[in-house]
Amino acid sequence: MSADLHRQRVLKFLEVFYSGDIEGALARCTDDVDFLANAPVDLLPHMGHRHGKEAMREMWTTVNARYSEMRYEVPILVAEGDKVAAHIRVLFRKRSNDRVMQFDIAAFYTLRDGRIAEIREIIDTFDLVQQVLERDVTAVLTGGEPDGI
Repeated sequence: MSADLHRQRVLKFLEVFYSGDIEGALARCTDDVDFLANAPVDLLPHMGHRHGKEAMREMWTTVNARYSEMRYEVPILVAEGDKVAAHIRVLFRKRSNDRVMQFDIAAFYTLRDGRIAEIREIIDTFDLVQQVLERDVTAVLTGGEPDGI
């Protein structure tokens, strides 16, 4: 029973977050929420490790400032006890040039007292960096001819 409830809570969190409602998303998190996404923070400084609602607000404000539109779908969501795992496919539209980025996230949530206490995200950061930079990073690393992305 609680797994189904946690599943619904995460789905509602995602709906609220991707609608751009930062305060609504934060209301679904514990005060000491802990977030970790393994990402190159030199290129994506808003990612990495964040702890607490204020740090989450700052990160999500940066995301909303950089992207004019965020859409998502959840092809897979699994809940067991207080843990929920989701495969999330996202599309972000850059404010700077209207270019759309598409990538997948494996997200793992831990809930406590009905709120999200921990978020762990695994992203194909190589693909994401290429889309953010709009460059073929492989060509740069291997000395080949870069392709536009």
